[in-house]
Amino acid sequence: MNRFFFILSAFLCAFLLTPPVQGREVLSFNTDWQFKKGPFSSEAMQAAQKWNSGWEKVEIPHTWNAKDMQVRINDFYEGVGYYRKTYFFPDTLQGKRAFLRFEGVGACSEVYVNGNLVGTHKGGYSAFACEIGTAIKPGANNEIIVKVDNTARPDVIPVNHGLFGVYGGIYRPVWLIITEKNNITVTDCASSGVYITQKNVSKQQADITVKVKLDNATLQPVSLKLENTIYNQVGKKVSSDTKSFDLTPQGSQTYFSTFTMKQPHLWQGRKDPYLYKVVSRLIKDGKVIDEVTQPLGVRKYEIVAGKGFYLNGERYPMYGVTRHQDWWGLGSALKNENHDSDLAMIMDVGATTVRFAHYQQSEYLYSRCDSLGLIIWAEIPFVNRVTGKEAENAQTQLREMIRQSFNHPSIYVWGLHNEVYQPHEYTSSLTQSLHDLAKTEDPDRFTVSVNGYGHAEHPVNMNADIQGMNRYFGWYEKKIGDIKPWVEGLEKEYPYQKLMLSEYGADASTAQQTEYLDEYSTGGDSFCPETFQTKMHEYQWSVIASHPYIIASYLWNMFDFAVPSWTRAGIPARNLKGLVTFDRKIKKDSYFWYKANWSKEPVLYLTQRRNTNREKQVTSITVYSNVGTPKVYLNGKELTGIKQGYTPVHYIFYKVTLANGKNTLKAVSVKNGKSYEDIIEWNYTGEKKRGDDATENVEEHAGF
Repeated sequence: MNRFFFILSAFLCAFLLTPPVQGREVLSFNTDWQFKKGPFSSEAMQAAQKWNSGWEKVEIPHTWNAKDMQVRINDFYEGVGYYRKTYFFPDTLQGKRAFLRFEGVGACSEVYVNGNLVGTHKGGYSAFACEIGTAIKPGANNEIIVKVDNTARPDVIPVNHGLFGVYGGIYRPVWLIITEKNNITVTDCASSGVYITQKNVSKQQADITVKVKLDNATLQPVSLKLENTIYNQVGKKVSSDTKSFDLTPQGSQTYFSTFTMKQPHLWQGRKDPYLYKVVSRLIKDGKVIDEVTQPLGVRKYEIVAGKGFYLNGERYPMYGVTRHQDWWGLGSALKNENHDSDLAMIMDVGATTVRFAHYQQSEYLYSRCDSLGLIIWAEIPFVNRVTGKEAENAQTQLREMIRQSFNHPSIYVWGLHNEVYQPHEYTSSLTQSLHDLAKTEDPDRFTVSVNGYGHAEHPVNMNADIQGMNRYFGWYEKKIGDIKPWVEGLEKEYPYQKLMLSEYGADASTAQQTEYLDEYSTGGDSFCPETFQTKMHEYQWSVIASHPYIIASYLWNMFDFAVPSWTRAGIPARNLKGLVTFDRKIKKDSYFWYKANWSKEPVLYLTQRRNTNREKQVTSITVYSNVGTPKVYLNGKELTGIKQGYTPVHYIFYKVTLANGKNTLKAVSVKNGKSYEDIIEWNYTGEKKRGDDATENVEEHAGF
């Protein structure tokens, strides 16, 4: 954890050394909003009466579904809400350009300034920007109104709330951007307007190209200079390029700078996430009139079928988790400290890669991954269902995600879809078009599409660089151990496939425990014991770790999250497959299983610490230890007969007899002169059995 905060401090110090942005103002626009939730009557007088009363003061980020979407099944407000804000624009805005940039609004929105429509957007996860300068009144109060609607619709992905809810509201920050008439483009899909590509990356050199899009909002050509400069992590200039030109007022114009960096300091994942920065400055008459700073992590990603993932020519372990963005009680309306908290646990468990599923997530989050060295899978919310009407919006959201996230060195792949099927021909064609779009926008990154079937030839999943498969052996289908013949069959039949295990896992309620575990579970609503999740992860990770054919694996999920249409373990609106509970308060046993296997931090951990009311007097004891073979004591007496489990950190004592009443277990290990211990208590009061008998589902699970 200390290393996490050290990296954060180094990253912040580097950017604090950057000279302040010149020419453009970027102002927080998140306070003094008022909010009103519908539904609104179609009858004019009733609608007017409701409009004029009952506004609630809110601060952005905000969602109206933080409570109802998390506590009831299919009973949440899905519809229209309005936000309004009065803002005084000073006279100094005369001769300037003004934009509002929304980082995330769920899900469709219309923006009005003084009654004038200035922009619309469809999609709850990508940013959008509206130019508002012609609609505002300098030197006066101005009214901004944003209409937001999170009603599921067939032409906007995701087309339903089936696998996760689209929280309604302006749930990510809003920014007011003020620039001169000539600027680095703000409205190119709400991107930075700067695009950095890198070729021929090695320890010896790297070829860097910086593309900058410029706008001229006057009626005459303007003589300008564009300066692109690369700085190292401590703010020292590495290289600079300046171009002079007359910028035409007709359309956006694109300019390039090329650099050859000698002996670059490579971005090497968690080991050394070294960041340069590129500062693009627009200069007029010797004065900087606009400036944009973007990260540069010099790196090269490669995937070799059957062998693994390579970062800068070195094989790199892809220890993967997935993350939904919502929090208990907050929904998706998160602040940076919430993202930092999630990232701290992801780092602590030892993950090296994260699938941010199933949608574009916070820009701050991606930036933090750049500085932490996490390797990222970013994707659009084309998930769960197909309507035949979503093609245009899927393409738009993919284009927005790529342009907005283009410069993050942590991102290695663009996700095109997840578990979308019938009609196969339409879905396959749309996936191909998304792949082509991604390669046009960004030829240097991979694409991936994901299905829930276990066979490589499924038609909707053959049109991307990487084939992702979601497999839930032992939970939704078959037995825990069936993962091994599955992957070995693919290795034999399709050795050339770039395959990733994009999801695997099981629901786990910390309130439900049992010692009676089969090789399968019902995968149902009522009984989701934490101990079954632990058993599944113990075996399945051992199989994954021994099969490099699986290029990367992503356990589902790092955190429990809301699913409005589900009940799990008697808890409504919940998916319980997380390693951590929805409130982020309890780390389940599986969390420490992966930490022991993945992390370099010391782990000594006795499992089943919540399974305190024991069902069997003769039982087993499991210890995770990456600090050597542990000694374990039961009621003060050292146990013998320790066995190695599935991996080198897995230790088991079989046929241990408990005493009646309270039993104290203590694990001790010593490494490099330092002692570690863990203590838990169990209670045995007679033989019993909790939970239901499981029934194996022999049918293939393909998704919901």
